[in-house]
Amino acid sequence: MASKSIAMQSEPTGDRQAMECAIRTWSTDAVPAAQRADYWVGAVCDCFLDMEVEPGQRQAFSATLASMPCGGLRVNRVSGSAQRVRRTLQGIRRSGGDNFYYLLCKESSPCHVAQDDAGAARLLPGDLALIDSRRRYLLEFPEAVDTVSIQIPIGWLDTWLPAADRWLGRRLDGAAGWARVLSAYVTQLCAEQPARLGTLQAEHLGGLLSLACGTAPEVPPRPGLLLRIEHCVRQRFGEHGLTAADVADDVGVSLRTLHRALSAGGSTFALLLMRERMAVAQRMLHAPSHRHLTVAEIGRRAGFLDPSHFARACRQWCGRTPAQERCAPAQSFASTH
Repeated sequence: MASKSIAMQSEPTGDRQAMECAIRTWSTDAVPAAQRADYWVGAVCDCFLDMEVEPGQRQAFSATLASMPCGGLRVNRVSGSAQRVRRTLQGIRRSGGDNFYYLLCKESSPCHVAQDDAGAARLLPGDLALIDSRRRYLLEFPEAVDTVSIQIPIGWLDTWLPAADRWLGRRLDGAAGWARVLSAYVTQLCAEQPARLGTLQAEHLGGLLSLACGTAPEVPPRPGLLLRIEHCVRQRFGEHGLTAADVADDVGVSLRTLHRALSAGGSTFALLLMRERMAVAQRMLHAPSHRHLTVAEIGRRAGFLDPSHFARACRQWCGRTPAQERCAPAQSFASTH
């Protein structure tokens, strides 16, 4: 299967070499006419994933594919003769764990997109559609390809569009609403130099796609967010009825972002709050300066409004009742939880 990029056969040097290597290009222009169809099948599989490609006309077939990185995504522009592209169950198995979402944007001629066994959606110029390579799909380009295909990691899109399954194989009207803005933005990405494409442009794409699909954009967890959440809980643990929504509002993020940040750190809000309250309660139970306080009062100051709740939590975390823990040698429960 021929898949070497004709455009990459030259050997540029220095900064020019780095720039050109950022753009991968496949073209049938320098391939003999009789070999172009086979070459193109290899190019598609090389750039994307294992797919079956059926050129509409093998004798006069021609096509070009350019691919460049964009902050963890890849922007691919495909132009050329009519063709049909299939992602089959066999291709999915051969690809192993390498799978992506693809956002398609048609530039100047209609095409048809179908995911699984659902009916095909007809895309007009400027329209968009989302497909998932973990499932079968069919792309039919009866006139010409002229399509932008943005390769999107599965986990990345899930942070922006939690219900992505609802949109697979569906037409996004590129002439209306936020889909119109998204379509123009995708076109602009193709016009940019690779050096100007990065995480900022990728995040703009995620936000616009979220808006086009009718959901509010959700900003991915920022570095240091987990530490800010932990600090807020450490400051407010004593408030009776403290909720995750209270903390999310305090640190300036959505509730979903807070839960996602905690999950990424291997924790939950309930676990974080309980750990903080029990750490404080344990310190007070062992502190000579707090000997005059009752066990119930120590529990209240640690955030436990109900003495029985404090007793259950203490047995769970320390293996003893609060009274037993008070008499035991001081030992942080953090080493065992």
